[in-house]
Amino acid sequence: MWMDHDVCCQALAAHDARFDGRFFVGVTSTGIYCRPVCRTRRVKPANCRFYPSAAAAEAQGFRPCLRCRPELAPGHASVDAPSRLAQAAANLIENGACTNSGIGALAERLGTTDRHLRRVFAAEFGVAPVAYMQTQRLLLAKRLLTDTSLPVTEVAMAAGFGSLRRFNALFRERYRLQPRGIRKTPESAARDRLEFELAYRPPYAWTAQLAFLTVRATEGVEAATAKQYRRTVAVEHGKAVHRGWIEVAHRARRHTLQVTMSGSLALVVPVVLGRVKQLFDLGCRPDEIERHLGGMASSLPGLRVPGAFDGFEMAVRAVLGQQITVAAARTLAGRITRAFGEPIATPFMDLTHTFPTPERLAAASGDELGRLGVTRSRQRAIRGLAEGCASGKLDLIPTADVEQTLEELRSLPGIGEWTAQYIAMRALGWPDAFPHGDHAVKKALGETSARRVLARAESWRPWRAYATMHLWNGAKV
Repeated sequence: MWMDHDVCCQALAAHDARFDGRFFVGVTSTGIYCRPVCRTRRVKPANCRFYPSAAAAEAQGFRPCLRCRPELAPGHASVDAPSRLAQAAANLIENGACTNSGIGALAERLGTTDRHLRRVFAAEFGVAPVAYMQTQRLLLAKRLLTDTSLPVTEVAMAAGFGSLRRFNALFRERYRLQPRGIRKTPESAARDRLEFELAYRPPYAWTAQLAFLTVRATEGVEAATAKQYRRTVAVEHGKAVHRGWIEVAHRARRHTLQVTMSGSLALVVPVVLGRVKQLFDLGCRPDEIERHLGGMASSLPGLRVPGAFDGFEMAVRAVLGQQITVAAARTLAGRITRAFGEPIATPFMDLTHTFPTPERLAAASGDELGRLGVTRSRQRAIRGLAEGCASGKLDLIPTADVEQTLEELRSLPGIGEWTAQYIAMRALGWPDAFPHGDHAVKKALGETSARRVLARAESWRPWRAYATMHLWNGAKV
């Protein structure tokens, strides 16, 4: 990764949010490292050391700033193959996917060798994956201690530490503080809900994002208003399924999203926050996209590509939307949820079920789906998706191999190029996905030929998914 000292100093002096999460600064006079947006007093450039990750700063002996809180920095986004691989590994680590496994298992999951992963990871983040993993566990624990009232023992377990003694010792060694020393909320406080902040790089077209999600919300599972988004959650972690709900609101002045979740999700906080980051595309770099797309992006700065909280759920929703209106697809998704989903108690009248699992829909008969109004072609597609996800053949997450997953999707009955690209765009988080046969895209470009649409889109690479969102927004899709 680039580490131009002068550029970093300028970004630090300006508190430039475009660089938030892209580098961290260690201050030799204090022994503390910060985000570039930190509002502490100015430091001398000679005292600054710049690092591509929090883990790299900690490896050099720096402690995290208690004011700007490096654990809140936005994540990453890239289309470059080595960077994408390294960032996929980082995302899995940050989202708690490696709690009970080592780097070898991580490399195998990403379809690469242990050696190659270590090489590209060190080049991207400045440290080995193991060091990055340890830092992320400590930063998650720091976040839980600061933002929740969970007992220290639960914090240690949720952050992936198998031993409270080991957690306490490492926390004191690395941060020179007792875990309870940074606690803001007493353990005696109510724990029925947890609140967190997730940062993004401004601008953020929040109204457009919510509008997109609102019209596609699955009844019983999701609900969105002009100000917030909420949904039910079912996360399998280890041998248990953790069920609850989340609510997401925008804090524009702080450039953050506020995430509130039920206390029942305490042990899967990193997984839930990781999925929120994906859904709201918090790793986006708006300045880079606008620079590439030009006037198209400047008409609505900060427009994101809505991701997916659950890839299988989103894929089923995409199949249901084939060649029918968005409203009709939403109705079908609600029927499927009520018929096959699990009821759940929440504080919200409009959140009543979790979405059906792949195993449940794989076992659904054609008659059961047919009675809900699902056509035979869509039945085959849904069951194909369900069987693929249930068996592990399909992994609809951003860390999946894009080309291989597209090939698997195209081989399923009822999954054409439009559906495959749409799933890649949202579930896989692939920024260059492009549903070129989409009617609204062709209409927005004044074209009737998908081939000509593809030709015109060449100049938008590698951000064609963002170009699609701008075209759809212009057409109010």
